[in-house]
Amino acid sequence: MIRSKVKTYKQRIGKNRYLIVKVFQAAAAKTGSGNALATNALNIKISKRKRKH
Repeated sequence: MIRSKVKTYKQRIGKNRYLIVKVFQAAAAKTGSGNALATNALNIKISKRKRKH
């Protein structure tokens, strides 16, 4: 993987609030002989924070 950048922000549409995740990735692979695989696989885990009262 060459580069990975993640932007997250919240947007309100009507009464609902949405979490928007934008992922920018770039991958490259080179080989002299044989096979090479460049993958843009991504694992995202979204968890809600507990509020302290």
